[in-house]
Amino acid sequence: MEIREIQNKDEWESFLLGCEEKTFLSSWNWGEANSMMGNKIWRLGIYSTPGVEYLDAVVLVVKIVAKRGTFLLVPHGPNLKNSKWGPSEAWEGGGRVGVQIPNPKQVPNSKFQTLNTLLEELKKIAKEEKVDFIRINPIWERNEENNEVFKSLKFKEAPLHMHPEASWKLDLRISDEELLMQMRKTTRYLIRQAQKNRDIEIFQSSKIEDVAIFNKLYQGVVESQHFIPFSLDYLKNEFLAFLPDNQTSFFFGKYKGEIIASAFVLFWSKIGFYHHAALLPKFHKIPIAYSLLWEAIKEAKKRGCTLYDFWGYVNPKEDPRHPWAGPTLFKMGFGGRPYEYVKTQDFPLSKKYCLTYLFEKIRKTKRGL
Repeated sequence: MEIREIQNKDEWESFLLGCEEKTFLSSWNWGEANSMMGNKIWRLGIYSTPGVEYLDAVVLVVKIVAKRGTFLLVPHGPNLKNSKWGPSEAWEGGGRVGVQIPNPKQVPNSKFQTLNTLLEELKKIAKEEKVDFIRINPIWERNEENNEVFKSLKFKEAPLHMHPEASWKLDLRISDEELLMQMRKTTRYLIRQAQKNRDIEIFQSSKIEDVAIFNKLYQGVVESQHFIPFSLDYLKNEFLAFLPDNQTSFFFGKYKGEIIASAFVLFWSKIGFYHHAALLPKFHKIPIAYSLLWEAIKEAKKRGCTLYDFWGYVNPKEDPRHPWAGPTLFKMGFGGRPYEYVKTQDFPLSKKYCLTYLFEKIRKTKRGL
């Protein structure tokens, strides 16, 4: 195997279109968003040559410079061509129905080679960039075999994740009526109630100036729930990075003429992503969020998406006090199932990592995560 930087957007995006384990955090445009935020990036291709050169994996790498330490981040990667998840897989007794699964002894070996090759390249970059550690937010299914690949290469579980380690996703390859029927009864009822309410209006916008409207709502939620928000510049850069390819849209909800709810949605590689959302707390009894999200799901279908990613999941039964427990219950009402990824992995490179580990452990405890 060998690694080279990929300079061609079409090559990058075409490869990812054929991957099943992926999110927009591996997209070309997410790399652009990070560049706009001042972060140095690398787009790496991992090639094998079994007679004919073959692209096995792509990896977006971002250099993060923070007070707690400087590190290389791989967000939701590496992305492999031969993954075994799919949006339409059925479950029966813990196994997938009608899906050909590779020999489990071969899968870790292939992934070990890919990850080992990547790690050696990241070590070289890390030395040049003088970073303290390497952090990977894997997109691989959380199971014993995949966990073992990281353990065998001396990675350790990170004290804090950068991006979701699990998500709730909905297969869109059925009719709107079928989607409605598989929803929780209460969710379906509230969508219909909102649709009948003449005081509620849902509309879309792809105007950059409307980032400010979303941010105003977002800050209202921050004041109520006391979490660390993304900055206005962060939201603008994300929106601008995906806008030229028509891959982003705001969904706004009006109640009696006032905008009280919004969702920042991305449409990439046949997947819709419910990335950011906000509802003014004083209107939480108005079912506008249900109608707004349903309109976003229908828009994803119109754009040819086969999967809707609600972004971020915790099991509300196992951890009812987690800050995401309430939002997860809301998402689960629309139908779908959880996808859990290997937990965030760190590869320490200097003694400074110990301080970072302690700092992030304390931060995680304070956030109740």
